[in-house]
Parts: sequence; structure tokens; C-alpha cells
Amino acid sequence: MAAQKGKDLLLKMYDGATYVTVAGLRSRTLAFNAQTVDVTHAESAGRWRELLAGAGVKRASISGSGVFKDAASDALVRTAFFEGELRDCQVVIPDFGTVSGPFQVSALELAAAHDGAVTFDLTLESAGVLAFAAL
Repeated sequence: MAAQKGKDLLLKMYDGATYVTVAGLRSRTLAFNAQTVDVTHAESAGRWRELLAGAGVKRASISGSGVFKDAASDALVRTAFFEGELRDCQVVIPDFGTVSGPFQVSALELAAAHDGAVTFDLTLESAGVLAFAAL
């Protein structure tokens, strides 16, 4: 994958009819994690840790920060948080692929300086099976 513009990594949330780009994001992060299951025992070779393949819980989190820009996507994020809804989301990774599946908005933070714009930070956590489609 060659170098890409950060602005081309998009977070989209399904509104019931179409995927809406969460507008105003200045930075975005997509992180994948998988727990390990340690099955090391007294007879493990050389006392090296042993892990059980495929047994851990997998999860993904999306975080971002930005400024309010679009009333429709702002309302979608706000409603998803306050209602505790699971929403289908897509993360479009340029020249790589799309990750999609259910997410819950687990954090929504607002900040403002007296001489600046109101900003927001949000975190979404995966809530089910995610799919990856290569571009």
C-alpha cells in the first residue's frame, strides 16, 4: 500500500437508508485487538508461553476527533450514543479495503475554548462480527 491522504480514511454510519459519512473528523484511528488465551503448563517446552490458537476474543475500536460540520451526521452520532444503539458502520481505508459491521458509540466528548470552535471526540466499539472487503 502506497502513502495515502489521511482525509481519505472515512467513517460512515448507517442511517437506515444509506451510509452517511461522519463529517468534520480531523483524525481517525481504527484499532484491531485479539485477546490471547494462555495454555502454558509445567511441561511447556523450555518454559515458553503457549497460546491457544483462535480462542481469544477479537474486537475493533474506532476513535476520531473533529469539529461539528454536518447536522445530519452530528444528529446520527448523538442519537446513537444517547439511545445506546448499535449501528452498522463502515471504515473506508483507501487502497486497502472496507471494514463494516455493528458498532456502539461508547464515548462522546465535547470541548470548547472561548476563542475556538466546539470540537468532539468519539469512540466506537465493535458489537458483533466484522467483515473486510478488499478494494
